[in-house]
Amino acid sequence: MTVSEKEFAMMRVIDGEFQREVLEKLGRLEAKMDMLVGNGQPGRMKIAEDKISHLERSDLRNSIYNRVVNGAISAGISVAVALHRFWWK
Repeated sequence: MTVSEKEFAMMRVIDGEFQREVLEKLGRLEAKMDMLVGNGQPGRMKIAEDKISHLERSDLRNSIYNRVVNGAISAGISVAVALHRFWWK
């Protein structure tokens, strides 16, 4: 089975178009990766990681504050309940 000159030229055109499409997609992928990871600057991923770590620290701090405040309120209410008979005599 031989390939004629015309068919061979057609295969080269198709192959060239395919290569061009692949290179264009590869270029877009590279640009998106640079945008995500960063190209000499912090990328979106680094910025998102920083924001998440900041939110985690804030959440932990707020959790500790909430526990202290809830404990103080509970202790105050317990003292008020325990000593209420001495106040209304």
